[in-house]
Amino acid sequence: MARISVLGGTGYSGGHIVQEAARRGHDVVSYSRSVPAEPVAGVTYRTGSVLEEELLAGAVADADVVFDALSPRGELQGKLEGVVDRLIELATGHGRRLGVLGGASSLLVSPGGPRLIDTAPPAPELLPEIQSGIDVLDRLKGAPEALDWFYVSPAAGFGAWAPGDRTGQYRVSDDVLLVDEDGKSFLSGSDLAIAIVDEIENPRHSRARFHVAY
Repeated sequence: MARISVLGGTGYSGGHIVQEAARRGHDVVSYSRSVPAEPVAGVTYRTGSVLEEELLAGAVADADVVFDALSPRGELQGKLEGVVDRLIELATGHGRRLGVLGGASSLLVSPGGPRLIDTAPPAPELLPEIQSGIDVLDRLKGAPEALDWFYVSPAAGFGAWAPGDRTGQYRVSDDVLLVDEDGKSFLSGSDLAIAIVDEIENPRHSRARFHVAY
């Protein structure tokens, strides 16, 4: 059993991760601005802002693995990179494993490129969030060698707008986008959570990004 801190544990992705980790018997603490309407049994919920040093430091110190499922929106718009910088410092100092949920736009559409973002330019209003995900990955790549980190890029069609069903199946890639026979890249929230908790239980990606889709 691992002690797992999930930052953003009541959001779409974080909520699924919290639920899956608790289902498998892990000691899970969710950090968010508020408590969910339907708390998951066995999960400890702590509220506050990740911009508060005390909360962030406690989340790292009290865990074996810290998973960042935060989105660069609201109070974190333009500030998530700074939060990750601090997480890198804290996780390195405490010897904790750090996981981060990113995006799919920086994935390559085929071995050697180009990137998805270069073949299908996003709407201008989405660019800041996409760039934040790219910047966070770069920060992790530059982290001290002592830090064991992993960065997860979900399918291009992943999100609360397309929740999908739990199948218990998924495929894994490194930097190359996975698509199905119809050329679509999709993954449900439940199956993303399965892939992430699988990685926590049986680490296969150290200091690396991996991609999950059907």
